Amino acid sequence: MSRNNTGAKGALKSIPSKGCSVSDQGCKYGSPHIVIALIARFIITPLVVIVFLIHKYRKERKPVDRVENFLRNQQSLMPKRYSYNDLMAMTNHFKDQLGKGGFGSVYKGHLPGGFLIAVKMLENTKFSAQEFINEVSTIGRIHHVNVVQLLGFCSEGSYRGLVYEYMPNGSLDKHIFSKEGKTQSFTWEKLLEIALGTARGIEYLHCGCDVCILHFDIKPHNVLLDQNFVPKVADFGLAKFYPKEYNPMSMSTTRGTIGYIAPELISRNFGAVSSKSDVYSFGMLLLKMAGGRKNVDAKAKSSSEVYFPSWVYDHLTVGGGDLELVNVSEIEIEIAKKLCIVGLWCIQVKASDRPSMIRVVEMLEGSIDDLQMPPKPLWSSPQRLSVQETQSNASTDWQTSESMEECLYDSGHVMESGSQLHGGEAMRPCELAMRPCELAMRP
Repeated sequence: MSRNNTGAKGALKSIPSKGCSVSDQGCKYGSPHIVIALIARFIITPLVVIVFLIHKYRKERKPVDRVENFLRNQQSLMPKRYSYNDLMAMTNHFKDQLGKGGFGSVYKGHLPGGFLIAVKMLENTKFSAQEFINEVSTIGRIHHVNVVQLLGFCSEGSYRGLVYEYMPNGSLDKHIFSKEGKTQSFTWEKLLEIALGTARGIEYLHCGCDVCILHFDIKPHNVLLDQNFVPKVADFGLAKFYPKEYNPMSMSTTRGTIGYIAPELISRNFGAVSSKSDVYSFGMLLLKMAGGRKNVDAKAKSSSEVYFPSWVYDHLTVGGGDLELVNVSEIEIEIAKKLCIVGLWCIQVKASDRPSMIRVVEMLEGSIDDLQMPPKPLWSSPQRLSVQETQSNASTDWQTSESMEECLYDSGHVMESGSQLHGGEAMRPCELAMRPCELAMRP
């Protein structure tokens, strides 16, 4: 009996007391801190991850759903819808890439009947749902000889594509900006035809549709040329629609490409946004067509040669109309002067001083004898600056009214959605050159 009692007492002594150390094996999982850590690790953390994934999915689905809702509501007005597999078949699995831009890549393809097409595959990170809707809803219902035709589109999950008629001669900028050792490919007569066709396309957008369509990104890169070099206005990602009777328009963000943006799109101190904003961009396009290069030249011999619009204005007035053209006929001289004078009217700082696109077409169609010289815009001839100096002062230049025009004539950056930069080349203002003497290079 005593031996059994002794065993029981020994067994009781082996049972850990409530006050045992947390380091003891028996109390290891009884600590509140350990329990909380385990709950956080195996319950709370997975919940946070799940909530994050749900939020991310909904965020990614939101633009997709927005596009689908729009396409469903506008189905009867939309061009043909293709699947992603259709686009792969049309382009032979995207084999022949025509180019790559800020919003995606363009591939050559063909429809079942052999009709050549260009398929633009969009990158969702750079081409927003609203821009896709703008492109489809604008070009999808427009039929004009000087506006590119949208044949169809694809919107399948994260894949978005646009199917255009194929433009074998590419964009206008490839033909008007000369390179070293290479003269311009167009005669002055052909330049006038292209300028007039582009003007008619923009006029149709402003006046020929049910609503006024403002392009907001007129530039040589967005003028495409077909097999006969007929110009067609393209790329409506930044376009806006307004009732015809509502002019001027309200806008909360800056959009367009630096070098072509009207002053009122930069600062409301220059006035309200209207169809005259496209007129300004077209004026810049005309001057670049006439000059053959872009509008700032850091390597010019004197500061008066740096800024082409100022140079050409002085030569048309003080210089007696001498544009320093060589080996050209009188008719070609008149065409060059006409392009420059119309361009100078279009880039007036005050929108009210600019002509409408209807008037621009009339000016290009008419005689140069009927054209008057416009007032000289508020230009400030930029000094010779090195590329590094210009880059370091670029942010300051945007703040000063004296340098506003120089900034407006720089080229290559698309601005929209709160003045953010999208696509284009790196900003190098002084390297975007346009020498007045390039006028003499025209055949």
